[in-house]
Amino acid sequence: MLNEIQKQILAVVSGMAEGAQGAVNIRADGKKAYRSNTPNVRIESKTDKEGIDIFVEPHTVADHVYIPVVITEEGFHDVVYNDFYIGEGAKVTINAGCGIHNCSGCDSEHDGIHTFHIGKNAQVTYSEVHYGDGEGEGKRILNPQTILYLDEGAKVTLETTQIRGVDDTKRYTKAVLSGPNAEFIVQEKLLTHDNQVAESEMDIILDGENCRTRVISRSVAQDQSTQIFYPRVVGNCACFGHVQCDSIIMGKAKVRSIPEISCNHVDAGLVHEAAIGKIAGDQILKLQTLGLSYEEAEAKILEGFLR
Repeated sequence: MLNEIQKQILAVVSGMAEGAQGAVNIRADGKKAYRSNTPNVRIESKTDKEGIDIFVEPHTVADHVYIPVVITEEGFHDVVYNDFYIGEGAKVTINAGCGIHNCSGCDSEHDGIHTFHIGKNAQVTYSEVHYGDGEGEGKRILNPQTILYLDEGAKVTLETTQIRGVDDTKRYTKAVLSGPNAEFIVQEKLLTHDNQVAESEMDIILDGENCRTRVISRSVAQDQSTQIFYPRVVGNCACFGHVQCDSIIMGKAKVRSIPEISCNHVDAGLVHEAAIGKIAGDQILKLQTLGLSYEEAEAKILEGFLR
């Protein structure tokens, strides 16, 4: 059974609405807390290491999978390996949030390594929310890795959100689009504050004819926090790729954005763009004329930017 703190964090990161239907695996402090399957989605524990295998049957229609992780034990370091096998023609939404509550002087950490095998013409929406809280001096550390292999016509939308409370994070994403007409979309949202450090590194390899990718990263860096973005796209065939990194910088924060594109085929069309800047003063002023305080206007702008 989950305690009250674990339930509160679970509500933030899981994406599970009241009465939600689907396969569920809840991991709390390194142990299975709850699991349920559906007729088309099967979750099994690994026997050789920590983690689970998730099997989605071919041609599954609009099923949901929830695999949240909650850490509340002091100084806990959790490493988990999750493998997803998505059958041909399946359509599934996967929510995999992680939250850490740390009130101790020791660091708490979760490293989640997720590997996806996406079958022909399958469609996957994968949402991952990271969150931390607690008044302890120990850090809340999250280091996710997401590796994806897309077959012909497969489409994956990766939605990653990191909200307040995560002190250090190193995110690595790798996608190999080996099948023709495969598509990979990344929508990344990040907020850092205080002295937090966040790094996001990507390798997207376009091997299948007419495959495509689009990466949209939006971030806000506040106080003395540091952010580094390093998305790399390689086009090895007739393909299309677009990388866009937009950041708002505040206080004494630091942001580095290093988008990289490599074309190895005459018909590979790749584009990248990056923008880093502060909130425009006229935007603040306009909202103040509508009755908002400076702080309220700033918060409203950031809310819209990260939406």
